Amino acid sequence: MPFYRLNENEISFPDPTLACSDGLLAIGGDLSVERLMLAYTHGIFPCYNPGEEILWWCPKERFVIFPEEIHISHSMKKYLKKHELRVMLNRDFADTMHRCRIRREFDGGTWISDEMEEAYNRLYEAGYAISVEVTEDGELAGGFYGVSIGRCFFGESMFSEKENGSKTALIAFARFLERNNFLFIDCQFHTNHLESMGGRYISWEEYDRMLQEGTGRKRSKRN
Repeated sequence: MPFYRLNENEISFPDPTLACSDGLLAIGGDLSVERLMLAYTHGIFPCYNPGEEILWWCPKERFVIFPEEIHISHSMKKYLKKHELRVMLNRDFADTMHRCRIRREFDGGTWISDEMEEAYNRLYEAGYAISVEVTEDGELAGGFYGVSIGRCFFGESMFSEKENGSKTALIAFARFLERNNFLFIDCQFHTNHLESMGGRYISWEEYDRMLQEGTGRKRSKRN
């Protein structure tokens, strides 16, 4: 099934159910706040190599963590008791996103380009992107950033300066989301790390139903 080329002069997307089997839905467009908000409220997100055209994805099976199902291993429980940990929201969004970028570049490649950093900083300034950070015994240990709309959180990338840094931030944030009646953490793509913390696949139908409920989006066949 072919993907769609977006019209840069029109903020719209094709029906998400028309995505290819690998999840690719569309190419092109821009990273304006308006387009990103439309994308996330319909289960679509950008991910592409720096210097190339923007690729928009909408996997038909969704890998999510339900906040109430966050898994804390026995070793993590011991770690949480052993250290003095402080979790912060929006300590420094730009710094956290850049640390995620540097970590990915060090590990062999990243989709977080200058263009992406600028776009998500605009989302942060608009009140939709957030960062979560944790210190261990007074030193920055790790964190992550993502997009928060209504009662849905869409995770983007994580970093750890110390072992268990990003895990600690995710556990604390999941507890916060559960207290505030959030429906899910969208992990976008499967990783063994996130699966070990409670991530699992759900159908597109279940995901879209919760997405509508959590964001207040009205149901439509086409965006």
